[in-house]
Parts: sequence; structure tokens; C-alpha cells
Amino acid sequence: MVLILGTGLTLLSSCKKNQYLNPQATTLITDVDAFSTADRIKAQVNGIYFRLKANGFLGSFYLIASDVRAGDFISTNLNAAAGATTYQLLTATTTGDVQDIWEDGYQAINAANVFMDGMDKQGTAVVGEAIAKNYIAEARLVRALSYYYLLQLYAQPYLNGAGSRPGLPLRLTANNNSGNYDLKRSTVKETYDQILIDLNFAEQNLPANYSTAVLNTTRAHKNTAIALKTRVYLSMQDYQNVITEANKIVPVAAPFVSATGVANGLNASISAVFNTPYTTTESIFSMPFTSNDVPGTSLGGYYLPGTGDGGSATSNGAANFNLNPDGLPADPTWTAADERRSFILKGTRTGKLWLTKYKQASPYLDNAPVIRYSEVMLNLSEALAKTTAGVNSRALSLLAAVRSRSDKTTTYTAGSFASNATFVDAILKERRIEFLGEGIRNADIMRLGLEIPAKPAHSVPAAAPTAQNYIFPIPSNELILNRLMENN
Repeated sequence: MVLILGTGLTLLSSCKKNQYLNPQATTLITDVDAFSTADRIKAQVNGIYFRLKANGFLGSFYLIASDVRAGDFISTNLNAAAGATTYQLLTATTTGDVQDIWEDGYQAINAANVFMDGMDKQGTAVVGEAIAKNYIAEARLVRALSYYYLLQLYAQPYLNGAGSRPGLPLRLTANNNSGNYDLKRSTVKETYDQILIDLNFAEQNLPANYSTAVLNTTRAHKNTAIALKTRVYLSMQDYQNVITEANKIVPVAAPFVSATGVANGLNASISAVFNTPYTTTESIFSMPFTSNDVPGTSLGGYYLPGTGDGGSATSNGAANFNLNPDGLPADPTWTAADERRSFILKGTRTGKLWLTKYKQASPYLDNAPVIRYSEVMLNLSEALAKTTAGVNSRALSLLAAVRSRSDKTTTYTAGSFASNATFVDAILKERRIEFLGEGIRNADIMRLGLEIPAKPAHSVPAAAPTAQNYIFPIPSNELILNRLMENN
């Protein structure tokens, strides 16, 4: 992506403790110049997405941290530099994972704020109000998504006190220069409310679609905002609003393809979704990479084995985490005929189970998933199941569609489930299988108030929702620089 660096959008090393609050320009392009032409403004929009896919955030590590703490993976080497501290639930205020995710998340937020400030001062007059609203909607979606992801690790779930617990500092204005960055934490509810304000604005002002499949999967459009709202409302256990939002892009009956905007829908093959060119209509939003534009460590680099255990020249990963053989792979309801089993490789030397959903360790060319249409379908299925008695027929058809896409041997009927509770359990199990390695499992655990599972392989005990290590602590850098900030 092209990136013109203004004061607020400069690329910064995460090792300096005040950089995400006090960015400094590294080019000769001034703030005024950065918004002086339509091309430069468009490049600034690209810069916002560039921030979002930083290595410590959606480039790889947010997704990795969210999955490896949640019980489906086993650390092969307990390497603290590769997420082992997060895996063991031993994070402290100074842990690199804790600091990097926070800093990269807030850099994305600040990039969005700086951009909106520049558009207000100069950019709107350059490109016109209609295009400006489009661009600002993209910035607000990036800001909303960043706040949502940070909530999942650094704050108690919404169900704990109906959103009354401490959330995040809501920084809604640009930080361009040194100043006073004291800002207290808003509540979880207030943070979610701001996320929804931004996503509602985004839905109203984003385009229905773009001219190419690449842009329709890597740049926000109306369906992106709608899909993300189903996720946000599900995290708040606001099931009626999940249904309201999902109904905008999920038909009542099969085939489940959005009739408005991008024709998002299930792809016929799950394998194709995770293969080049990564532009199926199932991928509502994802982070793209090229050989000249890579995160510091790729998803494939963490999960793929080395050549000595079945890896190839391009998939020669660091083998940091293998799948827990006693977890999902051993579940009898996940049949051998399921195409999603093809994402599991048994090590030729160790016999360990490796996730191959991401194909390349270097160069990293896989798109990092953000949200897929199958998630919207399962969000809706769960919301319908939790707001009706018995086995809701529409919820069942959505669950069956996701399962039968990959597993033609399993047929779900109302008689497959003894009760509403067992039906809901089946939907939740389907989510674990469908989104394995996509950074969703931790958020599901949190929103449901479940304990984080124990990891017997390394004597890591389970963490109850009341335990101190259930969520990340606030990083020390924030505590030092923000005098109004309190830890969890």
C-alpha cells in the first residue's frame, strides 16, 4: 500500500514507550501537504489500513494471542518472544505481547483520528463532501474495529456488570504533538456505544461495493459495517440487534447470499477461501499482504511446521504452536469427511498436529481474516436460537448450511438435538471448528462468561472469569504516561 506520512500517520517502532501517544514526523511532508491533493488524501486512507494490519495487531499477533490463550493450541517451545507468556496466562504490565497489541491498536485509532482531523481542516474541501464521507466512514470503521479488539483482551466482558466495568480510554481526537494525555477509562458499555456509533456512521456512508474483488475484500463497504455490528451485538448479548443487523445481508432461506451491496455468501469450498487470491465473496474483510508488505511474523510462521516435520520451502514455519490433539481434533462430531480437516497436517517426524489454514511462512502472502460471511450466519443462528424455544428452524438451516458446506456426511434436523441447550452447544461447537486459528475463540469465551481452559501439557490451570489473569493487564507504558489510567 502507498503511504504518505503526515505527523499522525508516521510508522513508529513499538519499543519506545511514548511513541503511540506522541508520534513524530519522519518525512518532509507536512500535515497541510498531506491533505493538499486528492491522490495524497487517498494515500492517507491507505495509511489507516496499513496501521490496522501492523504486526502486533491484525497483521498477526492479535489473532495469535487470542487463540493460543484459549486452549486449542499447545506451545512447542514456551518461547516468551513467540507468545508463550500469553499462552500460559502469565502476562504482566511489562509483557511484550501486552504492550505491543495495545500500542498497535491505539496507533490505528490515532491514525483514524488524525485523518479525520485533516479532512475536517482541509481534505473535505479538496475531494468534496461525498467522497469525504466515504473516506471518513472508512476511518471510523477502522477506529471501531480497533476498539472492539482491544476490549476483548483488556476489559471484562459486557455480561460482567452489564457493561459497567472499566473499558478503554476513548481517544476520539488526534494526537499530533506532545501534550497532556491523561484520560480516564470509559466503561465497557460506553466503549461499545462508541463502537456502534462509528459503525452506524460507516454503514450509512460507505459505498455498497467497489470495482474489483480485491477492494471488496480488503476495503470496508456497507456489508463490512453490518457484519461487524452482528459481532459487536453478539459480544453484548444483544441478540435482537444481532438479528436485525444480520437480516440486512442474510436472506430468510437458502441460498444465503446478500441481496444488497457485495454479493457476500458462503463459498462452495472452504479451502478456496484460504487460498490465493483470497478474494471469494465469503471474505467480507481481510488484511492483504505482498512480498514487499509483510508483518514482522506471519500467522503461518507461528502455526506451520518446519521442513523437518512436513513443512515445505515456503511453508517452513517456526512451529511455535501445534493443535491440542485432545481438543477439537479428537471431537467425534467433527467427522473425518469434513473438508476443514484438510487444514490439519500430522507432523512426519513428531506426529504433532499443525494448522495449515495459512499456507506460507515466508514470504507471507496469506490474507489475515477479519470477518467472513460464515460468521455472520452463525452469529444469526446463535441469536435466533437464544431468543426462541426449542430448535428454531431458520437457525437450524443456517447451522446446517455452514456444516454441510464442508461436511456432506452430516445432516442436521430438528430431531438431532434433544433441547434448545444442546442446539446452542452445537452452534458454539461449529464456531470453534469453522474459525479455528482466526482469532475468534477468546472473544467467544469472554462473551459467554466461560473459564479459559487449562493446558495440561504445561500445567497451566484454568482461569475463571473472576481470576486476575482472565484478561490482559493495562500495559506499563500507558500507566506511566496516562495519570488517570487505572489497571484492571
